[in-house]
Amino acid sequence: MAESNPSSAATSAVAKVENTAELSFGTEFDDTEIVSILSNAQVAVILKISAQSALNRDEELDDVYKNTQKYVERFNNMKNPEKDYHELASELDNLHAALETFRKEKEDGEEMALHGFEVAALMNLVATDTMVEEAQALIPSLSRFPESAVDEILDLIRSTMIRIVSYGGS
Repeated sequence: MAESNPSSAATSAVAKVENTAELSFGTEFDDTEIVSILSNAQVAVILKISAQSALNRDEELDDVYKNTQKYVERFNNMKNPEKDYHELASELDNLHAALETFRKEKEDGEEMALHGFEVAALMNLVATDTMVEEAQALIPSLSRFPESAVDEILDLIRSTMIRIVSYGGS
């Protein structure tokens, strides 16, 4: 009669080692149909819209909500107080979609795409003066792309950032 050993069950279910440089994440990130990794700017806009909706219903926001909102605003590099939040959400969603669908073909014909983590990290980290080397240092997994492809990605983000920050008051 075989005896079950609880410790062997635990070791067989070894957790997946997470490593952003190798784009290796926990199993909760495996289903990209369900999980979408958002940038700070996207979260900030979602929280602003829902906060406004709560205020319209005379609901009070709790401290966790307010602290989360402060945090994402602090690190949000894509904002313009003159721009309507729904318009801003649309700009950010369009950028997110463009980055998710970005493809580059390698010399061997294999197609490379950005991982959701890279999309959000790029949207969080990129400024209008970010260079390829800096982006690759901050997001090491980008080094699998040729420099010209990373520069193309950065141009896409820069042009969106310029549209966002230069909107209105000029």
